Amino acid sequence: MSKRKTKRNHSKPHSKPPKGAPKGKKGGPPRRQPKAMTAEVTCSALTPEGKGVAKWKGQDIEVPHLLPGEKAEVLVSQKGKFVQAELKRVIEASEDRVEAPCPYYYECGGCQLQHMSNPAQSTFKQDAMVQLMKPFGIPDPILTMDHPYDYRNKSHTTFGLNHKRQVVGGLYEQNTHDIIDMDQCLIHDPKADDIANSIKEYMRKSKMQPYNEDTGHGFLRHVLIKVGKLSGEIMVVLVAASSEFKGKNNFVKAMRKAHPEITTMLLNVNKRDTSVVLGNQEKVLFGKGTITDTLCGLEFEISAKSFYQINPVQTEKLYGKAIEMAELTGKETVIDAYCGIGTIGLVASKKAGKVIGVEVNKDAVKDAIRNAKRNGVNNARFYQGDAGEFMVDMAARGEKADVVIMDPPRSGSDEAFLSSVVKLKPEKVVYVSCNPETQARDMAYLTKNGYEVEGIQPVDMFPQTYHVESVAKLVRKG
Repeated sequence: MSKRKTKRNHSKPHSKPPKGAPKGKKGGPPRRQPKAMTAEVTCSALTPEGKGVAKWKGQDIEVPHLLPGEKAEVLVSQKGKFVQAELKRVIEASEDRVEAPCPYYYECGGCQLQHMSNPAQSTFKQDAMVQLMKPFGIPDPILTMDHPYDYRNKSHTTFGLNHKRQVVGGLYEQNTHDIIDMDQCLIHDPKADDIANSIKEYMRKSKMQPYNEDTGHGFLRHVLIKVGKLSGEIMVVLVAASSEFKGKNNFVKAMRKAHPEITTMLLNVNKRDTSVVLGNQEKVLFGKGTITDTLCGLEFEISAKSFYQINPVQTEKLYGKAIEMAELTGKETVIDAYCGIGTIGLVASKKAGKVIGVEVNKDAVKDAIRNAKRNGVNNARFYQGDAGEFMVDMAARGEKADVVIMDPPRSGSDEAFLSSVVKLKPEKVVYVSCNPETQARDMAYLTKNGYEVEGIQPVDMFPQTYHVESVAKLVRKG
């Protein structure tokens, strides 16, 4: 099983602007929309998603891959009130423009900022945070990453057939269900890409068929790969449409021979016609079914369904700042709301008196309990349930917490949860967020109900994309 020979081309991005339009799948110009017209525009700003803003016929339009100050030719198509614009040619380039190092950049859409230099990306994200957090104060300078590639410890490859009935594997093209046949993603761990390519090569040589979501025929839907960045352990999860795996032993043998670094392999069965990747049925093909990795000096066990931060290098900075904001002295009672597998709570336990973790997902709670035992942590307890209801019950019993650490999903918290925080009256709230927009919304509620913001720290957890993580410290007034 040969490994790919492609060199990961991200060490020296070009500083000069592109001569023409972004290339399409076969090296041609971008696909034209019906009745598209060419217009010359000048970019005045960026949207929060990193798209250029320009005027066209008196209205603002959004142009992907265009930078402030640039003059460009764009293809504009209009359907009713909806206007779509596509970059055709940069006429006057910004000093911040670089040649995107990824060959799939203009098709994939997984990254949005590769045409922007790394310093410019940091400035863009910092400026966005400053604007968003104006009601609460000025955020500290964003914590950047020295090597802003190869950082994802989890990768997801989708398989299918192209028009020639050949097996392809990669990521979906932007806004479609067409699979881009990729051999590398510059933000994935390189070992994960190597394994995915070996699986694709094995499928092409054997009778293993990819699943066809239109006909319902075929076997393999996706491959999920998780890499322990410090442990070196690797998990490979085959997501299939059926539990009947013909040639299973030959496949496992071939993968172990090609990649002895694989420590466990699983078969996950997903028969549902949804966008959810993992199904409920799972079988271990090889190894123990989990991997371990070390974060902030603690060892965590990671299963196929465990939520574990994607970028461990930046996660250590994020969690370190969160614990710093909590100002723990060893006596405090800390609530870890939305605790997941216990990562933040267990890190906090080293400086807290007591940690109480609350999580709705019962499997995650079991993982958190195991992780506490694995690390010899005796001052942390984990409970299954709604964190808001848990805190309301605590307040009703007259119990108190000194610090609430909350790390909600992208949608943020709801008013029921936030009101429960207000009822419990912790001295400090440390809000960790993967979506600063919902974080700002939730902090507006807390600041109207007895809290004030004392610090905001952005962290660049997802370089080459517009996403930013943020941690904020709120203190109870009086």
